[in-house]
Amino acid sequence: MPNWPAEHDPIHSRAFAWTPYWVLAFVALWPLPGSAEGMLALGALAVLVQLAVTVAKGRTLPLDRGAAWLAAALFAVYWLPELLSAPDALDRGRAWKEVAADLRYLPFLWGVGIAVHTARGRRVVFAGIAAIAAAWTVDALLQAAFGTSPLFWSLDTLKRAASGEGFCSAESLLQADRLGGVFGSCNLKLGLVLASLSPLVLAAAARRQGAAGWSLAAVALGIAILLGGARASWLTYALVLAFTGRGVLGGKRLLAFAATGVLAMVAMYALSPQLQQRVARTTLVVQADGAGVDGALSGRTRIWQGALCMAREHPFNGVGVRGFRGAWPACDPAPGEVPAWGGGEAYHAHQLLLELLSETGVLGLLLWLAGVWLVWRSWRDADAIARVRARPALLALAVTAFPVNTHLAFYSTFWGGVVVLLAGLYIGALYGRETDTSRA
Repeated sequence: MPNWPAEHDPIHSRAFAWTPYWVLAFVALWPLPGSAEGMLALGALAVLVQLAVTVAKGRTLPLDRGAAWLAAALFAVYWLPELLSAPDALDRGRAWKEVAADLRYLPFLWGVGIAVHTARGRRVVFAGIAAIAAAWTVDALLQAAFGTSPLFWSLDTLKRAASGEGFCSAESLLQADRLGGVFGSCNLKLGLVLASLSPLVLAAAARRQGAAGWSLAAVALGIAILLGGARASWLTYALVLAFTGRGVLGGKRLLAFAATGVLAMVAMYALSPQLQQRVARTTLVVQADGAGVDGALSGRTRIWQGALCMAREHPFNGVGVRGFRGAWPACDPAPGEVPAWGGGEAYHAHQLLLELLSETGVLGLLLWLAGVWLVWRSWRDADAIARVRARPALLALAVTAFPVNTHLAFYSTFWGGVVVLLAGLYIGALYGRETDTSRA
């Protein structure tokens, strides 16, 4: 049987002291998806091996029993829908490949939990992620001011020197209508990533400089997220500001901050043709016809109709994870019309609930709802100190999966890794130690 640590037992082994730096390396490599994926997989394998050695030698595990079981349960919530949808998936080869590949998320969750289980680990990881996101924000502001992202330029220059070609084609550079920042013009995830990580940045700023620090960080992040152009990130960030701002500024000062922010956005709108295009597209939603709504949502209503079709045709376990593209031609509600996104099949549902229903069916949706209940119960049963530790991570996880929004694919390699990371940060912080009793 595993030797679980008591509440104040020291961690006898220093074998896991590397995990906080592994988590930071994984986040820092997000602009390089292949490298980030390799970092996740290798780290998860190392965690699994070291846990096996720890159990075999009868040593005390570096993770609380409650954290270990909650991580296993949330892994099951994510992974079982894949498994249940695979036997009759439209693309069985792809489905079973995803099932096998995503087994790495269990040791990954444990590893992230271990990384932030101690007070020292939390200081390293939470402050480190905040610093990375802050650096990406400053880089985006420099791109807005001078037209070039210094960080992306550096990465692209290194790649050109090594392979003779850059990350993005000349065509994508010309077609970019928003800030790409360190992610580049052919991987426009900057706004979404910053919005999801913003609770950690704002918490770190408020802890160091109080209301002034929170306000400065909120403004810088807001400019980068707004110019990042992803309207889903605007809603995500608005939720973060509402939840964090009231606690830091109070109700009246938060309203004043919001009013100032609106005036600043008006000024930015006047100076940014790209932002004007995004806002103009959004205002199409007020048109009475369906074409206006679909144009405002960049073709999302057409995609959502197709997702509902897949859910009707495969109600119990869906078409299979990452099988949306293959099922699209049979469920496209307007196969003869050029889509609002330009052309080609739709790759995913762009909405969490519809992604679950179309790709994993009712069974997948019920499992995810069970995961929401598990997170809520763990929060309800935690004491006040544990809630303070875990609040930024929980807020980041909640706004990222906020159901009344559009989303990236939660079963994709990149966004799946982001969501699982946030879940691991929440688990490790909630069940973490308030004080360190070891030098690890």
